Amino acid sequence: MTIVVSIFILGGLFFFAIGVLGILRFPDFYSRLHAAGKSDSLAAVLVIAGVALYNLQDLSLDNLLVSLKIMLIAVFIYVASPTATHALTKTALILGFEPWEKGNKRR
Repeated sequence: MTIVVSIFILGGLFFFAIGVLGILRFPDFYSRLHAAGKSDSLAAVLVIAGVALYNLQDLSLDNLLVSLKIMLIAVFIYVASPTATHALTKTALILGFEPWEKGNKRR
């Protein structure tokens, strides 16, 4: 069980690192937000699932309920993060942030 928990948490940390790399490397707001929104959702769910599995090592009703609550938080993040990303993108478009085009200077 410890190996599975470690794989989940390390996988989540890997996707967090990929998201940071995308934020630093992509040329404009929309690309950066895409990298942050996609990778952070998956990374957070993986880390939270790892924590929920780690909590289930001592199987009892209390630990099962805590793990269930932790997984409900993961579901909320998995739904709320893309929704927030969409809202930010729509607001940026309304405010006039132009998408980057090849040949233009990075912003």
